[in-house]
Amino acid sequence: MKVLLIKDVKSLGKAGEVKEVKDGYGKNFLIGKGFAKHATPEILAQHKAQEEQKAKEEAEEIARLKAVAEQLDKSEIVLTKKLGQNGHLFGAITKDEIAHALKEQHNIEIDKKHITDKVAIKTVGEHDLDLKLGHGIHATLHVDVQGE
Repeated sequence: MKVLLIKDVKSLGKAGEVKEVKDGYGKNFLIGKGFAKHATPEILAQHKAQEEQKAKEEAEEIARLKAVAEQLDKSEIVLTKKLGQNGHLFGAITKDEIAHALKEQHNIEIDKKHITDKVAIKTVGEHDLDLKLGHGIHATLHVDVQGE
């Protein structure tokens, strides 16, 4: 019997593959436990349509992220923070503050988890931050920190 694997099955194959298996193994274990579906023409056509839809959505997501990355590369945000006596900032500029300022100043909404720089901004001046947007797309955001 032919089955379409829904989940990865050790020593058989990965999800999305069509495999020929013995009837008992296919019906009782794979289909019974929800690891596979019987590979009828309708099921295969439905699976192909789902894969095409998923690929289309991913292409749209990549195009949208590239547009956002292009917009971020041209953008600069200005943050104002209180200074201490020695001229350094009170605390550091957080990723949350950067994401909030980007939303306020340029109406670009990104998740603070996309900001990948591990070095905290603790000094006044200009800084370039690397943003990892997903699907291998990176952007550079220019941040100007000013003292109050």
